[in-house]
Amino acid sequence: MEDAALRTIILVAVALLLAGCESDGASFAISGNTQALSVVRHKAYPGAAWELALVVRNDPLCQRKHRMKDVSGNTKVELYQPSPGAWILRQGKRWYVTELKSCGFEQFKEEPQQPGDLVGTFLTRDGKFVFEAEAKAKAQPAAGG
Repeated sequence: MEDAALRTIILVAVALLLAGCESDGASFAISGNTQALSVVRHKAYPGAAWELALVVRNDPLCQRKHRMKDVSGNTKVELYQPSPGAWILRQGKRWYVTELKSCGFEQFKEEPQQPGDLVGTFLTRDGKFVFEAEAKAKAQPAAGG
C-alpha cells in the first residue's frame, strides 16, 4: 500500500510540474514563407525563467536555432534592420546580430552605434506572445485633396 501511495504522490507532483510548462513563439516574415525570424520561448515550470531562442530561416539555404539569454518576467525583444539581409535584436541590455546568408548569430560586446530602423517588437500582448510591427511613418495626404 505504501508503494501505491508514494507512486500516486509522485505522479501528481509530475503532473503539476508539467501542467505549468509553457511554450510559444512569434514570427516576423521577411519574404513570404521562405525567410523569417522567430523568437521562441519556453518555461519549464511555474516560476522558472523564460528560455529564449531565435530561429533564423532562409529556405532552402539554411535554418538555425540560436540560444538567447534567459529572462524572468516579461519577454520583450526589439528588431532592427541596419541593412538588407542583416538584423539586430535588443533584449534588455543585450544586443544580437543575425544575417540571412548563413543564418549566423552573434552577441555584441557593446551596444551598436547605429542599429538601424526599428522594424517591430516581439512581446506579450493579451496573454499571447506576438510580433508587433512598428507603425510606419504617417501617411502623406493625397495630391489634390
